[in-house]
Amino acid sequence: MEGVQPVNGSGPACPLRVKLLTLMFVCDRDHEQVLLGMKKRGFGKGKWNGFGGKVEPGESVAQAAVRELQEESGALVEMADVQTAGLLDFTFDESNEIMRVFVFRADNYTGEIAETDEMRPQWWSLSECPFDNMWPDDRYWFPYMWGRRPFVGSFHFKADEKTIVTHTIEATTVEHIDTRAREEADRKRAATANS
Repeated sequence: MEGVQPVNGSGPACPLRVKLLTLMFVCDRDHEQVLLGMKKRGFGKGKWNGFGGKVEPGESVAQAAVRELQEESGALVEMADVQTAGLLDFTFDESNEIMRVFVFRADNYTGEIAETDEMRPQWWSLSECPFDNMWPDDRYWFPYMWGRRPFVGSFHFKADEKTIVTHTIEATTVEHIDTRAREEADRKRAATANS
């Protein structure tokens, strides 16, 4: 997908290619814990993160988030329990791609949490969240996600994938994020049909 609007909806269309991704967090509010996974391979290897990945043709971003969570952790979340949390754009020096990430959370799940080929799940208390071993941007938006305050943000990293050059983060509405999710899904379906 090319010529897309920046995540905040303002400014000219940008010539970068968009990679549509999801990120899901399972939260235990009673014990103030969040389920994170140690990434064992691929992009982000060696970092704690939520669970997620690519949106497949024909699925919504929320469906993709649920599928990826189950594949990577064994946890199953019902669609009715999926809560829209945020929308993030990531760009990197020396890259022609925007990683557009729709962030979700769930407070309920079923299934057996288990290590997979890709992730090693572990519950973390909020007071011990391993931010020093997570993506540097997480410190900025994680409080929004935990606090159930919908957000949009953008982060531009140096090519080292460690240094944030610029960023924005702001509160928004679930309706805004859900509208963007539908637009991206429609764009992806159109691009798939035309290829």
